[in-house]
Order: sequence, then C-alpha cells, then structure tokens
Amino acid sequence: MAMLQQRKTSAGFSLMEVLITMLIILIGLLGIVALQGQAQVAELEAYQRAQALIMMSDIVDRLNTNRSTLNCFRITTDATDGTPFLGTAGTGHLGTPACAASTTAYNNLANSALTGIDNLLKGNFERISGVSVGAMIGARACISYDNTTELGGAPGTGLYTVIVTWQGMSNLNEPTQMCAKDLYGTEAQRRAISTTLRIADLF
Repeated sequence: MAMLQQRKTSAGFSLMEVLITMLIILIGLLGIVALQGQAQVAELEAYQRAQALIMMSDIVDRLNTNRSTLNCFRITTDATDGTPFLGTAGTGHLGTPACAASTTAYNNLANSALTGIDNLLKGNFERISGVSVGAMIGARACISYDNTTELGGAPGTGLYTVIVTWQGMSNLNEPTQMCAKDLYGTEAQRRAISTTLRIADLF
C-alpha cells in the first residue's frame, strides 16, 4: 500500500513538472514574439530615416540645379506650423507650383522640379496594385529661406533650410523642426530631419 501511494505521488509530481515546463516555454515564446515585434518596428524606423536622408539629398540637388529660379523654392513661409509643404496631402499642402521668377523655360524647369519632389515624397515612382509605396509614411518636405542671413545684404545669399518629415511608429521626443506640424496624430510620432545650405552664385 505504501509503495502504491509513493507511485501515485511520483506520477503526479512528474505531471506538475511538465506543466511548469510548458508554462515557462510559453512565457519565453511570448517574450520572443514581443521582441521580434519591437525589432521590426526599429527596422522600419531605421529604413524610413534612411529614405528621408536620400530624399533630402535629392531636394538639395534640385535646389542647386535651379539657381535662376530659387525664389520659387522658398515655399514654406509659416515657420510656426511649417506650411506650405510638398508631399503627402494635408492642410497646408503647396498644391500645383506656378513659378514666375525667370523666363518661361526656367520657370517650367522649376515647376517640374517641385512637382518631382512632390511625387517623390508621395512615393509615386513605385506602385504596387495601384498604391504608391515608394516613400516613407506621410512623407512631406518644407523649404524655407532666411533673408536675415544674407551676406552683406546681397539678395539670394541667405541660408535655405530643407526639412523632411514622416510618420513614426512609436512615440519619441517631439522634433524641434517645424514642418507639417500636427499632421501626424501626436507630435511625438512626427519624425523630422533637416539641413541648411547656402547656394553659391555662379553667374
């Protein structure tokens, strides 16, 4: 009788060990799934930032290419809300560019460049099933000019600022650059990078 009780106790104890082991494995698997989700978010954030840097470089190149119509690229005049902007639609979007700073030929080139930036930010150069997927989520860009930084008061020698914004996947510190403000849910989800440059007068 004593041996029978011992066998029953041992059998029950083994079953308890199995259940505890399964619980530990389950918790570990849930942790791996959560970690994988965080890794995917971090990977997407890094990818979007890399895309934003490429687009910002493209915008700078277009500014340098259109020196005779730079006035038409000074689109962002509201420094508080960061509007107008190019890219994803929303309150403050520039709309169709209408440059009138130079000759018809140069004006058309400027309009084409601005439209190209707009399409680039909208991801229109890469489409899947009719959906634009060639850019970051909610990609937008602001281009402003600071006439207080002009060298010796010479027109056109001031600093240009290019800001690229997009939708982040989590809350981080709010960016200090003002471009397309309050168009990304919370400001903590708005991502932004910027650069300043001075265009050389080659004429």
